[in-house]
Amino acid sequence: MRNWMSLQADFGNFQYRGNVYVFALKMSFLTVLLSGIIMAVTIPPLNFLGLLPVTLSNAIGFGVIFSWLVGGTVSGMLSLAAGFALHELTLSRAEFEKLSRTDTLSGLLNRRAFTEALEYTEGDASLVIFDVDRFKAINDRFGHGCGDAVITAVSAILISAFDEMSAVARLGGEEFGIIISGKPLEARMERIEGVRARIASGAIAAEGHDIRITVSGGVADLAAGRNKQAVYASADRALYLAKALGRNRVVHEREGLHHAWHGLADSGLEAKGRGTESDNVMQAYGI
Repeated sequence: MRNWMSLQADFGNFQYRGNVYVFALKMSFLTVLLSGIIMAVTIPPLNFLGLLPVTLSNAIGFGVIFSWLVGGTVSGMLSLAAGFALHELTLSRAEFEKLSRTDTLSGLLNRRAFTEALEYTEGDASLVIFDVDRFKAINDRFGHGCGDAVITAVSAILISAFDEMSAVARLGGEEFGIIISGKPLEARMERIEGVRARIASGAIAAEGHDIRITVSGGVADLAAGRNKQAVYASADRALYLAKALGRNRVVHEREGLHHAWHGLADSGLEAKGRGTESDNVMQAYGI
């Protein structure tokens, strides 16, 4: 990898065809320059010793012609061949790198690429984890083909809702992650809520079915010096709470235990028949 980066730095990025021709010209010029240095070192001594079969001026002329027509041309052709080989290698490597960082179904970043993006995120930003509500029931009722269509449709909505400054990924299954940078927290939350509402307001057409879905979301804030794993865990807990509060909602980590307790009460999750889920939520938040 280090040798490859050094080669790219010296001769340019071979991803672009134009750089291949520049590379060939450089190699031709260097060949002619090297030939000139060799002539300057060898011809005068040979002339001094009387070993030149022609006059000094003719020897220099023949040398220049030979270096340009033969050395430069041959070097240029070989450099073009090598440059185009490197061009194809660069494109293949870029495609491989893209595939290794992309989820094949959704076209979004995969978990590995998202984790890297999270580690390099600095400044004012938020981490969002979205999860499609009752996704297993969709697969069971309509089939896995419809489930894939739901994943694809949600991915398209996320891509259109967030700009290139955001990182959007499929973390696995029906779970998605977004890193939203910049802007005040209120503006970020408004956009996140807008995405949730947009998904809930429409239907996804798949294999003759109109499938209505909702998503739940958990949000945690990224700040300088804050551990990224702790941020992810906090967003995951907020998502868990959003599910427990009735789904189809977004919960921010700062809403706190008071909201969690009263939200559970309002949702009726403290009822006897559903006590297990509320107990799990309270345990997750240390209640």
